Amino acid sequence: MASRFLVTTGFEDECRAIHDACSQPRRLSLLLAHRSPSERQQIKATYRAMFREDLAGELHRILMANEGDELCKLLYLWVLDPAERDAIMARDAVESGGGAMDYRALVEIFTRRKQDQLFFTKQAYLARFKKNLEQDMVTEPSHPYQRLLVALATSHKSHHDELSRHIAKCDARRLYDAKNSSMGSVDEAVILEMFSKRSIPQLRLAFSSYKHIYGYDYTKALKKNGFGEFEQSLRVVVKCIYNPSMYFSKLLHTSLQCSATNRRLVTRAILGSDDVDMDNIKSVFKSSYGKDLEDFIHESLLESDYKEFLLGVAKAQGVNNLMKSVWNDP
Repeated sequence: MASRFLVTTGFEDECRAIHDACSQPRRLSLLLAHRSPSERQQIKATYRAMFREDLAGELHRILMANEGDELCKLLYLWVLDPAERDAIMARDAVESGGGAMDYRALVEIFTRRKQDQLFFTKQAYLARFKKNLEQDMVTEPSHPYQRLLVALATSHKSHHDELSRHIAKCDARRLYDAKNSSMGSVDEAVILEMFSKRSIPQLRLAFSSYKHIYGYDYTKALKKNGFGEFEQSLRVVVKCIYNPSMYFSKLLHTSLQCSATNRRLVTRAILGSDDVDMDNIKSVFKSSYGKDLEDFIHESLLESDYKEFLLGVAKAQGVNNLMKSVWNDP
């Protein structure tokens, strides 16, 4: 009975077309690029019911046959469940080239997920790679990003979802008092304690309260006196938490400018933007850079199937509200 329901979801024709195009990445990209997260999940369910095959598995086989092809990798990640996708991206960040961990990619994952979502990401990471994500993030000597990520991981284990404006105002004042103007730094212990006890939405509310009380963003306070490595790392984390649409808008702009040598960064920016809210990011991009994201992609990339996919994503309108409520912070 469940199968009969799944094959009447309205995506049967799309699934037949996808099945016929499974060995042709370009055709697949045109069929999938404009689909919202919820539509992709429905397509996967319908595909499985119709063909008794896993669409992600089919795309993984294409990826293995076209190793190093960024479009094939993007297509595969595009259809995965969020937890599976995050697990793979986290592993890529841990094993980043040159021996240096890609902490920013990990920050993007940890700051855009709720408690239960991050739990499933860690479970997917363990199942796929037979390793513990939090242990894989630990390095000696520790990096400021690492200490902030560990604090966030702790908060994911302990926090509740109820937001408190009173706590947010108190935290805003603590953030202000934690600045040590004579030393040109912040009190790291205060920051790490706060991050370990607050949910992402609660921290976001604290940063909003900070701006309301003091008249400027907390990130500007961190930038004022030329702070050190911890403060620079903290500033990135705060941007991810407080205004993810602005963060990913800037990441898209930066990554597309260096796309000739770093398509991996473009892929990361597109996938992160899809999780946050592509429509809002496009609006922020236009107001920040004076150009539509679609036009900027067209100008920045050479003609390729990869470029066509990104243009399809940029053209797509609307994000399914149900999936947003399930996978994005309020």
